[in-house]
Amino acid sequence: MKLKWFVSLMPLLAGFMVDILLSYGINNLPVIVAKADIGVLALLLGLVLSVVAGVWISVVDRLDQQRRQVISQAADERRRFLRRLDHELKNPLTAIRAGLANISEAPSQDSRQEALSSVEAQALRLSRLSADLRKLAELETRAVERSPVDIGALLQEAFTLAQDQEDAADRHLTLTIPQAPWPLPKIPGDPDLLLLAMHNLLDNALKFTRPGDTVEVRAFEDGSTVAIEVADTGPGIPPEDLPHVWEELFRGQGARGVPGSGLGLALVRAIAERHSGQVNLRSRAGQGTVFTLKLPAV
Repeated sequence: MKLKWFVSLMPLLAGFMVDILLSYGINNLPVIVAKADIGVLALLLGLVLSVVAGVWISVVDRLDQQRRQVISQAADERRRFLRRLDHELKNPLTAIRAGLANISEAPSQDSRQEALSSVEAQALRLSRLSADLRKLAELETRAVERSPVDIGALLQEAFTLAQDQEDAADRHLTLTIPQAPWPLPKIPGDPDLLLLAMHNLLDNALKFTRPGDTVEVRAFEDGSTVAIEVADTGPGIPPEDLPHVWEELFRGQGARGVPGSGLGLALVRAIAERHSGQVNLRSRAGQGTVFTLKLPAV
């Protein structure tokens, strides 16, 4: 670093030396040249070049520092992801090993069937985790289809799928899609990916609400975008978990004992970004949560 700044001062030092030489080494300059103090000009030129070199070094150092910060942040995120992945794999694998041991030691057919059901449930959990990880990986390289999508019809399909879930039986679900004075504009995108994003938001609301809670789904125009909100009257998200809910495999305090891969919201964010959209949330402890997905309209 010190060497870089010394090099940046070289033009100034050179100009200073030229000024000294011209001041003491040359006494009889031609009239035309004498009108311009060559020594001062050399000194000023050296000063300008030194300033330019200093600014350039400062910019390069700042960019290099930012690059190192990005690399360090990416490495930290990768380590967190791997720790969470290890945790997500360890629990079902431990349960599967315990279930297999119970099967071999079960005294009755009913006991063996119960242990087998436990193993099957954990295997299904691993399968869902693997499928969601594959979807996330594919989103980084897959070309996104850009056909006009009827977002109202797609939202109705996702809502119908949510109503068929077991948790929906004791929740109050409502869907609001405006039709007057005109329907929602179409969205350029991949209908399968957009359906997955809506399904994950609804599934998340159902999993983290209690019997008797309300889940409202509403869509509306917001300038040049279509906004889709999934709001619930659940317990809300703890403030300390809010910055991390979009991270892969993150499971907050309220997620303990709740089935899932921890990748649902990460998939929603990735799908929104691939469609040049955005997703955000608002949450109040004890009152509920609102997820808002915004997508550019045709």
